[in-house]
Amino acid sequence: MARLKVFWTSTALKQRNHVFQYWNDRNKSTTFSKKLNKKIKERIILLKLNPEIGKRTEFENTRAISLGHYSILYKNISTEIIITGFWDNRQDPKKLLKFLKFQ
Repeated sequence: MARLKVFWTSTALKQRNHVFQYWNDRNKSTTFSKKLNKKIKERIILLKLNPEIGKRTEFENTRAISLGHYSILYKNISTEIIITGFWDNRQDPKKLLKFLKFQ
């Protein structure tokens, strides 16, 4: 099996960075963001080993893998995993639907 490469869309990076900034501002520290980033990296490693592990969504070729209060939305295409979103599950799901429809 070929080694899967992981790519983040600019939207997914913006979403992830927005979450980091929120916690940095709220806690006046980067400690939580660093811990969350480490957990994200661990989840991505798991995803590379088991690309079908995520739950199917109603959107074509899109799966979601849970990370506590967050979901990583991705597409598994051939030898690539494309991270299309990083979502805080506590937000209004209508915002996520709008986001996914434009992907």
